[in-house]
Amino acid sequence: MSKQVAVFDYGSGNVRSAVNALKRVGVEVSLTSDFSACLEADGLLVPGVGAFAAVMKDLHARRGDTLIDRRLAGGRPVLGICVGMQVMFERGLEHGEDTTGMGEWPGTVEKLHAPILPHIGWSKIQVGQGSRLFSGIEDERFYFVHSYGVTTDPARHYRQPSRMKPPIFSWATHGEPFIAAVENGPLAATQFHPEKSGDAGMELLRNWTQSF
Repeated sequence: MSKQVAVFDYGSGNVRSAVNALKRVGVEVSLTSDFSACLEADGLLVPGVGAFAAVMKDLHARRGDTLIDRRLAGGRPVLGICVGMQVMFERGLEHGEDTTGMGEWPGTVEKLHAPILPHIGWSKIQVGQGSRLFSGIEDERFYFVHSYGVTTDPARHYRQPSRMKPPIFSWATHGEPFIAAVENGPLAATQFHPEKSGDAGMELLRNWTQSF
């Protein structure tokens, strides 16, 4: 029986490319806003297009925060993409709005300091040690479309002794280094769009679906 992945349809922008990409890597995909269907799927993909505050508002309206919390509490995989990654951090500062995020990781999403914004195009990744998402594609480029990101290193918050394995942070650079991907137990996320990143993006999605 093939794995089932739900793409959370909470009002974000164009998500058809994500649905089609997941189908190409051999999983059953549903685009749905149904809470139970998203909770029970083998994997949940959380897309994100637009501003941080708007995405958080739409997530709250569809109980997305509760959905993600309950999945993670049960060790059930979640993958956030683009703003779907950004909202997993503590807060976002965008268009003058200071918005509380999901708080899964420490850090603030802020405007990048770069000569040209938005950052649109292909960039290489400085892959974090032990990454499973980037297995076999460590030297590839991935497609980004964004003006905001997390530029401070959250790793310092995890240096205290703990039984919990710290997240794996991978980085890219546009004007300054920013977090390109995070892997944290059942929760993974990418700032870039794997569904628009050609063969490398397909392999990353395949790596994710093979992790559960």
